[in-house]
Order: sequence, then C-alpha cells, then structure tokens
Amino acid sequence: MLLNIDQAAEQLGVTPRFVRRLVAQRRITYHKIGKYVRFHPDDIDDWIAENRIEATNL
Repeated sequence: MLLNIDQAAEQLGVTPRFVRRLVAQRRITYHKIGKYVRFHPDDIDDWIAENRIEATNL
C-alpha cells in the first residue's frame, strides 16, 4: 500500500508541508500517479536510514 503526503508526514513525524518540500527538492523517493504523489513505506524507511547521523565520541 502506498502512502499519501499526510500519511508519510505522520510516519516521519513532520508536517505535510515539509514532505512537500522534500518532494519539490527531490530529496525523497516518491511515485507520481497521475496528479498524485505517493510514497512506498520502504522508501520512507530508507530515507530515514540514509539521513541518520551517527554520534561521535569527543
């Protein structure tokens, strides 16, 4: 099942506006179905993993 912008925002814990910005900047993988933007849950998980920043011990 593909997620809409609101569902993706909820999964990420951000606003739908932020998700729209990620799409506009092509910073997140999405599917364009007609005029609709949809997200696969695995793509959301991959984006989270790719943007993880490891803590360093100073």
